[in-house]
Amino acid sequence: MNSSYSIQILCLVLTLLVYFLNKQLYRRWHILPFMPLVFTPVIMVIFVLVTKISWQNYSGESHWLVWLLGPATVAFAVPVYENIPMIRRHWLSISGGVVTAVLIAVTTSVWLARLFELPENIQRSLAVRSVTTPFALAAVKSFNGIPDLAAFFVVLTGVFGVAVGDILFIRLSIRHGTAKGAGFGGASHGAGTARSWELGAEEGVVASLVMMFAGVCMVLSAPVLQFILF
Repeated sequence: MNSSYSIQILCLVLTLLVYFLNKQLYRRWHILPFMPLVFTPVIMVIFVLVTKISWQNYSGESHWLVWLLGPATVAFAVPVYENIPMIRRHWLSISGGVVTAVLIAVTTSVWLARLFELPENIQRSLAVRSVTTPFALAAVKSFNGIPDLAAFFVVLTGVFGVAVGDILFIRLSIRHGTAKGAGFGGASHGAGTARSWELGAEEGVVASLVMMFAGVCMVLSAPVLQFILF
């Protein structure tokens, strides 16, 4: 076993260990800075910088964790299937809201990036920030963006959405579970869906549905949006 492979295995094990401990920490102190999506990456970035491990060595075996995002996202379909009657009652508002949200998210992201004169590769990577990572990585190819940047923007969007979501719902007097789930699932994808399940089953089911629907909508519309915007 060569040293490079040993480092890759060590990074994989350490990432899983830090994440597991972070989950225990978050259960005890339920505050945003300790959220695994925030705290674990910060710890691992510090570790990589201090030890001067290359990105290639770190991601060598850890790429399996990224691959697992696909099955994890598909798993959200199970509770959705179990709540089909509720979905049938709201299918029109959910589908219309998702399509509108995806179009607005893509166009405003690109236009704001242009307003601040950001490089075109960042504009293209920002375009997919509002859908969960597996769908974003598929859609970013149509936009000719950078996958690593797209994944970073997705995580940043999800964390920001969770941070301000509850405050916005209070300010806007939004109390209905379906509305909260749709908001979190559409704006904060995976992180928002996890937060929705903490609020309740109705919120979680709607968030899961909206997250998946938004991802499919993004992937299917990406070639057309790329042609229009770029």
